[in-house]
Amino acid sequence: MRLSRLSSALVASATLGLAASAHAQSGAWQPFVSVSPVYQGNSDVDDGGRFKVDGVTVRGGASTTWGAGNRIGVTLSYDQYDYSFDNVSAFGAQAPWGDVRRYGVSVPVSWALSNDWSLTVAPSVDWFGEKSASNSESRVWGAMVSGVKQFGGGNRLGVGLGVYDQIEKTSVFPVVIVDWRLNDRWRLVNPLPSGPTGPTGLELDYRFDGDWTAGVGVAYRSVRFRLNDRASAPGGVGEESGVPLFLRVTRNLGPQMALHLYGGAVVGGKLRLEDASGNLIKKQSFKTAPLIGVSLVGRF
Repeated sequence: MRLSRLSSALVASATLGLAASAHAQSGAWQPFVSVSPVYQGNSDVDDGGRFKVDGVTVRGGASTTWGAGNRIGVTLSYDQYDYSFDNVSAFGAQAPWGDVRRYGVSVPVSWALSNDWSLTVAPSVDWFGEKSASNSESRVWGAMVSGVKQFGGGNRLGVGLGVYDQIEKTSVFPVVIVDWRLNDRWRLVNPLPSGPTGPTGLELDYRFDGDWTAGVGVAYRSVRFRLNDRASAPGGVGEESGVPLFLRVTRNLGPQMALHLYGGAVVGGKLRLEDASGNLIKKQSFKTAPLIGVSLVGRF
């Protein structure tokens, strides 16, 4: 299954927005915001050279209840990934791409159904491209539809389907939603939506006494974006994908704010360069890359 980080971010925005309303009074809008710097360290590319990435993801918005258990929200997203390549001759005389930006908005709407089921539809539109790339050619749009079953003890299981018109490709993929308490200490969940790994994966969470928790997990992420006219493939498409393995430590700073610290590595990484029509020019694997991240999440 090829699930892009962009689509994962849409799932994250919907999940975060709806979760934020859980403690809000009926009809009141509850704002939320998250800021997550991330650093992916130097990694060797198979055919020579190396690269690293500095990035940050920002989410903000608000959500509210309407009717009997129904919810609606809006999430604004901004991602920035600054790629630094060193002698990566496999892609030609120049670096395949540089600074990448993403802007987006999602409007998740959830309906409470009978028998503890809820249905969520989250349409979205995003622009994902290298700096100065064509906005009209960088647009991504689509929707995620998911159903979640509420069990006793606050446990939740669900499935979803995402359909997105991405850059020179259409993606259709399933999503599994997990939030299951194994006992008073252990919990199996999807990774934190606003974190540097994205929510596509599983995490085993442990709650300590006091305000600390920790988790260990695995995820899948991919960023796919339009290139500018000065790139090695003018107007083409770039993509980076990999599997983050991570340890998370969280300190709750109060009932509405938390600081999450991440350490880990990206394995199975790949870089992909396509022309303006989405035809493959070059694909390279890269070695295990260290991953460090921080995520500050607040609800107000």
